[in-house]
Amino acid sequence: MARILILGGTAEARQLAARLADRSDLVVTLSLAGRTASPAPQPVAVRRGGFGGAHGLADHLAATRIDVLVDATHPYAATISANAARAAALAKVPLIALRRPAWAPVAGDRWIEVADTAGAIAALGALPRHVFLALGRQEIAPFATAPQHHYLIRSVDPVHPPLDVPHAAYITGRGPFDEADERALLVHHGIEIIVAKNSGGSATYGKIAAARGLGLTVILLRRPALPQVPAVESVEDVVAAIDHALTPAIARGV
Repeated sequence: MARILILGGTAEARQLAARLADRSDLVVTLSLAGRTASPAPQPVAVRRGGFGGAHGLADHLAATRIDVLVDATHPYAATISANAARAAALAKVPLIALRRPAWAPVAGDRWIEVADTAGAIAALGALPRHVFLALGRQEIAPFATAPQHHYLIRSVDPVHPPLDVPHAAYITGRGPFDEADERALLVHHGIEIIVAKNSGGSATYGKIAAARGLGLTVILLRRPALPQVPAVESVEDVVAAIDHALTPAIARGV
């Protein structure tokens, strides 16, 4: 049986694992970085924790005889994606990246695109505002340098320690979040502006649609540069790419 390692942490990684779980010709392992305290249940064997960089991952690929590596990490997990590309090259293992398309603005969207959290803080300005931080708990610390704002912070796990500002409220939740619920949340908290990543996909798009309907500005962190590797945009395309990678060249007429 062929061995597949999926670098996950996204809904697509879970969907891919479910799509491959019943294949009798595959042994599938899903790797999670371990940043979420209570990850969602997974349909295949799970490995938690890091690998020790690109060389550690390459050693793991060789030791466990992985036949295909799939990078289905978050679009902003640039370090992991770079390590995956380097490790696959070192171990001479085929790599397939599953990259969901970014959101594109439509009529009514009021977006400010920035490079990073420093840019987002600058875009918020000096005057106090009610801000929805939809970045995840590991990216919010820099906002302590702008304590004049009132922050609503949403994360999968509770934020510990809390942000060192006088006005912050915390909620936990795991997507998908629909537009109606997001609109109600924004209105209830008097949100004036949103800070988010351009994650793509449907699970967290509700806040973008709700902001459009309410006429709110969204500050979006641009996606980081990712390595140039074979990439597809859907779970079914990954499955097809895996099958292609596992088919001997002679059978493909190469």
